[in-house]
Amino acid sequence: MAPGGEEGCEFCRVVRGDEPADVIYENEVTMAFAPIAPAVGGHTLVIPRQHVVDFLDAGDELLGEVASTTRRVALAIKSALSPEGFNVITSSGEAATQTVFHLHIHVVPRWGHDRMGEIWPPKSSYLEETKDDVAALIRSALPG
Repeated sequence: MAPGGEEGCEFCRVVRGDEPADVIYENEVTMAFAPIAPAVGGHTLVIPRQHVVDFLDAGDELLGEVASTTRRVALAIKSALSPEGFNVITSSGEAATQTVFHLHIHVVPRWGHDRMGEIWPPKSSYLEETKDDVAALIRSALPG
């Protein structure tokens, strides 16, 4: 699909220039821009120009380009804002709280006691025997 090719997608509209965006970085394959409602100062979204729903929908080469831009943006944020850490987050599917169905990576600079708070780990424990069973299922599903 051509860059910005999905008609109803808000991020494709940004790629086409139909929606305003505070663009921080762009190249032929990717764009980085500030979200409409940033979680903290410096929060940046990285997207491929090509419409893909999520990271499972993207090929390895495209993911490599998105990862490279994500790192480039994070290094710039680190230089400009001196955060104490980062969250680099992508979601896939409604259950994971994906609301825009165009692959996007959140690059979120973090400082101790910022407004985001803890995102990991969950407050409930995960049974050790369940963890081992799930790991075995995933291993058996891997190709080759």
